[in-house]
Amino acid sequence: MERNFYSRTGEIDLIAREDGYLVFVEVKYRSSWRFGSPEEAVTPAKQRSIVRTARFYLLRRGFPEGTPCRFDVLAIDGEELRLLRNAFSL
Repeated sequence: MERNFYSRTGEIDLIAREDGYLVFVEVKYRSSWRFGSPEEAVTPAKQRSIVRTARFYLLRRGFPEGTPCRFDVLAIDGEELRLLRNAFSL
């Protein structure tokens, strides 16, 4: 639906729909594990920022309260892709 949605509260890389859910996707890339895995870069602070931005997105786009949402992480490790569905919640 959208990519690189920005607001004062943060940024969401991808916003999509799947199986009745509005899906907010954080994309993390690492060329090496020197600073940890891509998944480890989605810290609790980053998760809070994504959730705040998702709430703003829902309000701004006029989605009804109770819209089913999911937060996924797309981890890119060199050429390997891992999609972690429902990686964290509101």
